Amino acid sequence: MTTSARQHRLRQGLIAAALLAAGAALAHGPPSTELSLSGGLHHPAVYGDAELRALPSATQTVNYTASGVPQTRTYVGTSTWGLLDQAGIVVDTNVHNDVLNRYVLATGTDGYQAVFSLGELHPWFSGRQSLVVYDEIVDGVQQPLGPDDGFARITSPGDVRGGRYVSNLVNLDLRSSDSVYPMGPRVPSTEFLVSGAVQTPTVFDLAALQALPAVTQEIGGVSYTGVSFWDLLNTQVGIDLDASVHNHILSHYVVAVGSDGYKVVFSMGELSPFFGNQPNMIAYMTDGELLGDSHGFARVVAPNDDRRGRWMSNLVALEVYAAAPIPEPGTWLLMLLGLGAVAGRGALSARRRASTAGAAA
Repeated sequence: MTTSARQHRLRQGLIAAALLAAGAALAHGPPSTELSLSGGLHHPAVYGDAELRALPSATQTVNYTASGVPQTRTYVGTSTWGLLDQAGIVVDTNVHNDVLNRYVLATGTDGYQAVFSLGELHPWFSGRQSLVVYDEIVDGVQQPLGPDDGFARITSPGDVRGGRYVSNLVNLDLRSSDSVYPMGPRVPSTEFLVSGAVQTPTVFDLAALQALPAVTQEIGGVSYTGVSFWDLLNTQVGIDLDASVHNHILSHYVVAVGSDGYKVVFSMGELSPFFGNQPNMIAYMTDGELLGDSHGFARVVAPNDDRRGRWMSNLVALEVYAAAPIPEPGTWLLMLLGLGAVAGRGALSARRRASTAGAAA
C-alpha cells in the first residue's frame, strides 16, 4: 500500500469515527463520557472518568431549586478553577488583571450552555467553589451520578436555582470577552454607555443614575449608594433574549470597562436574582458624598469579592454579549459531512492524477 493510500485510509477512518460520534450525539443529549477543556489554554485536555477521579477531590453540599422543587445534594468532584488553572489560562501579562476579562462557557451534550466569569471562579476574587462532579452521596453511599447527569456535571454553589448546574457536561471553553474597547489614559469618567445585546442602548450620567431607584449597602464600614447592577441592565435597558432558548440569560455576560480600558467580565448568571443573586451595584456616592475624581462619577461595586479587582472605577461602558455557542451536534455532523466530501474529492483527484501519470509513463 502506498503512503498516499495509507493516508487516505486513515483520513477516511477518522472521518467515519467522527461521523459515528456526531450521529450518536444527535439523540438530544446522550450521557456524557468525556469532558474537553478548550479555548484560551496552554494545555487543552480531554478527561474521562478515570482522569477526573485522579485529580484532587472535594465534597460539597448544595441547595437550589429545580423546576420549583427544593434540592439538597451532596457531590464529590474536583475544582472547576483547579481544572482550568492546571490547563494554564492564557493571559496578556502586559494587561493588569487580564484574567478578569475572561469567562468559561460550560456546555452539555444537548447544547445547553451557561457562562461563568473567571472573576467569580478565581479564589482571589469572588472565589465561587464550583466543582466538576462525578459522584453523589445518597443516604451515606457515594455513587456515580445518575444517567440523566452523565458522567460529570458542573456545580454553582450559592445559586438560587440550578440553571447553571449543567448536566452531561461535555466541554469547558475558556474565552476572552468580545470587547474591543481600546486602552487609554485613566481620566475621571462623566458618563457610561450600555450597549450590545440590549433592547435600548442608553447613556447614563450622574443625573440619569440619581433618577433611578436607589440602593444603599454598607461594606467594610463604608456606605455605598447607587443603583442595582442587575436592575440597570434588566429593567432600564432590557437584555435582548431569545424566548425560545431555555435560560438564554445564562449564556450572556457583561463587560464593565474603565476609562483606561481596564475590563471586567460579569456573567449574567451571577447577577440575576433568579440564579447567582449577587448584590453588585453601580455606586455614585460613598457615605453621602459623591465619588471623588479618582473613581469617576460611577463605579461597579462587587461586595462579595475578597479583592477589589472587580470594583471598576471610572466606568465608561457596560457591554452586553451573548456567548457564541460551540457547534451543536447537528452542525458538527454537517461540518464532518462536508469534510468527508472534500476528502473524497481530494482522493478522487489523486487517483486521476495517478492514472494520468501512469498513462504518460
